[in-house]
Amino acid sequence: MKEKRMDCEKARNIDIVSTLANLGHFPVRKTEKEAWFLSPFRSETQASFKVSLKKNYWIDFGTFEGGSTIDLIMKMENCSVREALERLSGNMDHFSFHQRPNPTKKKHRANSIQIIEIKEIEHRALEDYLSSRKISTKTARKLCKEVHYRIGERTYFGIGLQNRSGGWELRNSYWKGSTSPKDVSLIKNDSKKLAITEGMFDMLTLLELRPELLNTHDLLVLNTTAFVKRMISEIKDYENVGLLLDRDKAGHGMTELLIEKCPNSRDISFLYVGFKDINEWKMKSAKDEVRQRIQDVSLS
Repeated sequence: MKEKRMDCEKARNIDIVSTLANLGHFPVRKTEKEAWFLSPFRSETQASFKVSLKKNYWIDFGTFEGGSTIDLIMKMENCSVREALERLSGNMDHFSFHQRPNPTKKKHRANSIQIIEIKEIEHRALEDYLSSRKISTKTARKLCKEVHYRIGERTYFGIGLQNRSGGWELRNSYWKGSTSPKDVSLIKNDSKKLAITEGMFDMLTLLELRPELLNTHDLLVLNTTAFVKRMISEIKDYENVGLLLDRDKAGHGMTELLIEKCPNSRDISFLYVGFKDINEWKMKSAKDEVRQRIQDVSLS
């Protein structure tokens, strides 16, 4: 009987050091707080790959990438979140984690989602989905589109956020995914201020609460914490940076990294302490309380 694929939360709690050990990678030095490895992604003689033992996240200081166990498997296998969860659910000995990415396999996945139509958000099912996430259609239309797409012989539709390389992040009530090329979504307003979130619904939540940010700030949706590294040089150019990343192990790790590399950054995630992200905070908290707290906080 096929084992049920685990959810993201369980997968993120899988011990990274043990996962690396199962894949043949062992620490060259270890303290109570961290373990250092030779990077599993390249040949090196000086350990540049750190695992936080307390928070269970990794950072590769050679590339400034990092994240959770899921992010690690995604990078090592060059696969999607769904495929990483499938691997973590099963026997990892069946997978060739030591092999370099297979270009043919990557091309096949990239072509598996075909965009059919892009238009303004108007489908009732998508409006209901937005409402369930406490996002108005008016706010969603500022950044997103209604995207119809085909996977195999079947057609679907969802909320789409385009990234700066032309790919799409796609969400609906039943599925989340993305098309190739994967990249960050950057909405530029010629501002010296920047607000950063991990996902599209976090940014939509921020705009729902502070709509003026669309005019006063540039907005960056990472779409995955693995893209933090490639954005550091650009983030440094801003005078003020508000970080609203997830309050999980990977999010804390990336926040720590950005504050270290970009001293102009400020962690705003204390707003939603006790919740995984800003959208969950808005969904589960009293409306007046949320609005009061967000209005009292400066993102600059």
